[in-house]
Amino acid sequence: MYKRVLLKLSGEQLQGQFDGGFDAERAAWIANEIKKVEGAQIVLMIGGGNYARGAQLTGGGVQRVTADNIGMLATMMNALALADVFNAHGLPARALTNIKADQVADQFTHRRALSHLEKNRVVVVAGGIGRPYMTTDTAAVSLALEMDCDVILKATKVNGVYDSDPHQNPDATRFDHLTLREAVEQPDIKVMDQASIALAEDHDQSIIVFELLQENNIARAIAGEAVGTTISA
Repeated sequence: MYKRVLLKLSGEQLQGQFDGGFDAERAAWIANEIKKVEGAQIVLMIGGGNYARGAQLTGGGVQRVTADNIGMLATMMNALALADVFNAHGLPARALTNIKADQVADQFTHRRALSHLEKNRVVVVAGGIGRPYMTTDTAAVSLALEMDCDVILKATKVNGVYDSDPHQNPDATRFDHLTLREAVEQPDIKVMDQASIALAEDHDQSIIVFELLQENNIARAIAGEAVGTTISA
């Protein structure tokens, strides 16, 4: 049983049935799954790909720094909406941001996040790491280390890590366990970007990659059951 976890959600997972934007029904489903968890504190790092991706916006006159800033603003839109939906469905939550936007969300600080966790609130963190050229995967690992999380739960569309894309290769093999070193050294293994995996390896930060849209998976993973692929030292 893990006591404090970092849950990483992509923006695409929040668009649900739509081609983009925010699906409140999907968010409510996630809230109800998290409500099944007992005795664990949850920090949530959110992506913004359902609204904007910095890497895709770059070019045509848009500088990379500007594009990444737009991507960070997209994560803030997700965090604000997600926290509202969580609260509306009886799951106490607060949105904090790593970019300065006092009018719409409280600034992330270590002390503030701890205070919310101690009050049994889900802490939804927006703005990535607050700087360009860093993905929300890297921000998730950094945040997990800062908040002393026992494990990172990386929610995906598939039920773990495979040796090739299972959607394209029906013979793809799923790993039950990988070492962080193996995840760094094998570029064909698409878990998180290389910078985030390297940071996790430097600090022996375990990661569980699992399928989000399977009922009870979040609670089962936090309870220590075998769900998806575990990546550890």
